[in-house]
Amino acid sequence: MRVVALAGGVGGAKLAHGLQQVLAPGELTVVVNTGDDLEVHGLPVCPDGDTVLYTLAGVANPSTGWGMADETWAVMGQLGRLGEPTWFALGDRDIATHLFRLARLRAGRRPTEVSLELSRALGVAARILPMADRPVRTQVRTTDGWLAFQEYFVHRHQEPEVHETRFDGIDAAAATPEVADALAAAELIVLCPSNPFVSIAPILAVPGIRAGLQGARRRGVRVVAVSPIVGGKALKGPADRMLASLGKDVSALGVAREYRGLVDLFVLDRVDAGLLPEVRALGMQAAATDTIMTDDAGRARLAADLLRLAAAG
Repeated sequence: MRVVALAGGVGGAKLAHGLQQVLAPGELTVVVNTGDDLEVHGLPVCPDGDTVLYTLAGVANPSTGWGMADETWAVMGQLGRLGEPTWFALGDRDIATHLFRLARLRAGRRPTEVSLELSRALGVAARILPMADRPVRTQVRTTDGWLAFQEYFVHRHQEPEVHETRFDGIDAAAATPEVADALAAAELIVLCPSNPFVSIAPILAVPGIRAGLQGARRRGVRVVAVSPIVGGKALKGPADRMLASLGKDVSALGVAREYRGLVDLFVLDRVDAGLLPEVRALGMQAAATDTIMTDDAGRARLAADLLRLAAAG
């Protein structure tokens, strides 16, 4: 089965890894959020794309979910001694990825081409595609004014309340030929348990991607979404706080409302099974299963559940 997963952050990377485990090589395409991308010490850094890359390659830091395992920090230590800001920390092995990316981009490669080359180099079976080749930058309006996403997320530790989001550069962006082709060939589309406002929404905002999902649905392809909220809490990241500060219901139901009209099946955790009737009232099917992915087996189990639930109709 050809599956396209839309992903951002650790939760998205975990489910993408589960899908990679249960699908045959070449059957999975992961479209990743690039709104978090930034330049750090002159290097192009793609936090969501790299988290997915390292997770699918089996080299992610198991304790954080992001960065690389067995990392060292000599370069950042020296930069700090030189008086440079170090709030966005890059490990020594991670820096090699960014140097690789910088060299390829300077040579004229598209970000999509660089992503595919990195995936091949690390032995990833899935295709990892940036949502767009042109830069898009997520910004959040907080109690401290408009902030670049990583300034809010990393430097300010997600402390300011978020009242609005915007995606700078979105009007000039477009779905790449690779993303468009993947959506056109998809037999199932999965919205991973990622933050709906700053991980999934930027992907859906890229001109051509939402239309690609709608075209797939007209062909009979099902779109399945997994809630990142379990028992009223985000398993990782600020999705629950964003739901609250944006005036939304802090629950799996609140997430389902964001996907109304786009999703055929909404999957939530068993602890939220009481919300199933309200989710179904939004005009989508709903199912409850164990969505907690504590290890590789848990990721594969959830991926297999999604394939089974999608096939059940």
